[in-house]
Amino acid sequence: MIEDLKKSETWRVFRIQSELVEGFETLYEVGPAVSIFGSSKLKEDSYYYQQAFTVAKMLSEIGFSIITGGGPGIMEAANKGAKMGKGKSIGLNIELPSEQYPNKYLDINLSFRYFFIRKLMFIKYSIAFIIFPGGYGTMDELFEAMTLVQTKKIDSFPIILFDRQYWEGLVDWMKKKAIKEGTLSPEDFFYFNIVNKPIEACIILREHYKFFGGPLQIPSCKDNNEQLPGNQ
Repeated sequence: MIEDLKKSETWRVFRIQSELVEGFETLYEVGPAVSIFGSSKLKEDSYYYQQAFTVAKMLSEIGFSIITGGGPGIMEAANKGAKMGKGKSIGLNIELPSEQYPNKYLDINLSFRYFFIRKLMFIKYSIAFIIFPGGYGTMDELFEAMTLVQTKKIDSFPIILFDRQYWEGLVDWMKKKAIKEGTLSPEDFFYFNIVNKPIEACIILREHYKFFGGPLQIPSCKDNNEQLPGNQ
C-alpha cells in the first residue's frame, strides 16, 4: 500500500512537469497578452457577454492576444472577440467533474489537470487581467493577482474590474470594514482600476504597455472606428 502511494505521488510529479513544459513551450511566443475572466454562466444575450466581446475585439485589433479559461460565457465572448483582431485567441481549460468543453473560438487550446499550473500560465503570459462579473473562480483569480501585486511578487500589472455597479458593493465593504479593522491599507486600492466602458480598459492597457517599454508599437484604441481625442 505504501509503495503504491509512493509510486502514485512520483508519477504525479511527472504529470505536473509535463503540464508545465507543454504550457511553457506553447505560450512562449504569444506576444503581449491580456487575460479576461468572468462567469461561465452568462449567455450571448447578456450585457456582460457583449461587453467582454467588445473589449477583447478592441484589444485584439491593436495587437494584444487574449487569454481566457477557454470555456463558455464570458470566456467564449472574449475568445470570439479576439478571433476578429490581430492577436491570438487562447484558452487555458481545466478538467472539472462537470465537464467544461472548450469554446469554438480558440487558436490555441491547452487543457490542465492542476489549477495551480493553469494559474501560473495566466500570470506568466499576461501583462494584465480584466475581471468581468463572475463567481468564486473569477474572484479567486482577482484576489490572487492582487495578492501577488501587493507582495511585490509581480510588478506593473494592471488589474481592471469591469462595471462599477457590479463590484462597488465588494469595494465598499473593503473600504468600510477591512480598512476599519486594519486588515487592508488605503494604498491597497491602488492595485486595481474600475471601468464602465471597453474603451477605458483599452486605453489603460495601451498606455501601460507603452510606458513600460514593450517591444511592439501598439496603435491607438478606437471606439466605433474613430480615434479618440487625446489618445494620439
